[in-house]
Amino acid sequence: MSMSLSAFATAPAAGAIDTTRASGTDRLKVQQLSHAFRTADGVDVPIFERLDFSVKSGEIVSIVGRSGAGKSTLFNLVSGLIQPQSGHVSVSAREDGSAGRIAYMLQKDLLMPWRTVLQNAVLGIELYRKVKAADYERARQMLSRYGLGTVADAYPHSLSGGMRQRVALTRTLLVDPTLVLLDEPFSALDYETRLALEDDVMALREQSGTSVVLVTHDIEEAIAVSDRVILLGGRPARIEDDIDVRLTTHGPRTAVSAREAPEFRTFHSRVWNGLRSHTIQHSGATA
Repeated sequence: MSMSLSAFATAPAAGAIDTTRASGTDRLKVQQLSHAFRTADGVDVPIFERLDFSVKSGEIVSIVGRSGAGKSTLFNLVSGLIQPQSGHVSVSAREDGSAGRIAYMLQKDLLMPWRTVLQNAVLGIELYRKVKAADYERARQMLSRYGLGTVADAYPHSLSGGMRQRVALTRTLLVDPTLVLLDEPFSALDYETRLALEDDVMALREQSGTSVVLVTHDIEEAIAVSDRVILLGGRPARIEDDIDVRLTTHGPRTAVSAREAPEFRTFHSRVWNGLRSHTIQHSGATA
């Protein structure tokens, strides 16, 4: 398995991820995961306690929780950037037996200022192999889809924050990952662009069977794009709810049609009430 950090190829820590144990249709399997961070005084503060969940091939799962619940730390553990103190993370290979590939898109775009938009877009591919003419053409097509076709030869300093984030997403998706980790990727985007990119995330499952795990504070976004929403709560964090999102839409499910589904408000209330409940409980416990 290989890992792409916002499309930067980075080998995971030895032994951090097992690519042989995830079986069946599970793309990602997290088992009894526990982790803590150590303070300057040498005190271990637990972040997670015995987390268990899986993500199937082609499934989109959103993780929501209060600030400080450890959502980004969870991504670092899944990607192999840090190793868990106990428990296990396994990522399956591709259906043809070849190694799977994780793409991890951070909140920051990490664009190289000396490279053009097009050169930044193909950087992930470049770190794996020689970039071909077909790769540049595919990159140009994707950039055009995101409204960046006219700035392909521009440099990052001339782009808005939202435009830079769209370049980063293009770079992430161009490496053909089997598992995509998205950490608040659309927070800097205008609403119309956010809806368009949500549609693109949902299209990944149809086009390539790619699995997606999304960390977001936007409850509407989580419900609209996801097959499941996992609610993290408490300290140390644990899974308080694992919601199977089933929406009745007119025609194909899109970012817009999902929000118009009759069940949407019910799911929104369930997630919101869960977040509110566990935030109050946590505040009361630490007051």
